[in-house]
Amino acid sequence: MRRMTTAGGLAVREATLADRPTIDAFLHAHNADVVARRGELVDAREHRALIALDGDRLAGVVTFIPGDGSCEALTVHAAESGGGAGTAMLDALAELAVVEGWRRIWLITTNDNLDALRFYQRRGFRLAELRPGAVDRSRQEKPQIPRTGDYGIPLHDEIDLALPI
Repeated sequence: MRRMTTAGGLAVREATLADRPTIDAFLHAHNADVVARRGELVDAREHRALIALDGDRLAGVVTFIPGDGSCEALTVHAAESGGGAGTAMLDALAELAVVEGWRRIWLITTNDNLDALRFYQRRGFRLAELRPGAVDRSRQEKPQIPRTGDYGIPLHDEIDLALPI
């Protein structure tokens, strides 16, 4: 994948093996190294990643899992909210989707994550599926998942969002 530079000076590129220690530490700091979703634990450190760089500083990481005609954005995290890294990484993933022949990008978030729901929908993602109680079931595999999420909302459900390419 070619390097993409955004107007804000961010550069996004596919991660290399040399980037892995920094990515692993970043994911761990965001409690996103092991993700509970769809009833299983998935180690995000074992999957492909795009990184956003602001000069030499890591501004964000998206890990992804290519599938049959689609790609799951497993984790999407920016070092700072509102800095453009999330948008830049999703744009780069959509660019990669065209090259790879994926027809959609999809991801999972939770019912309490209102900021993410707003962010993704403003970038063209559509609500695709609701799994009531999925987080409750995942809590059996990953007990550190809190019972109360963002904005004091009880954390129970998974929501899939999809972006057609």
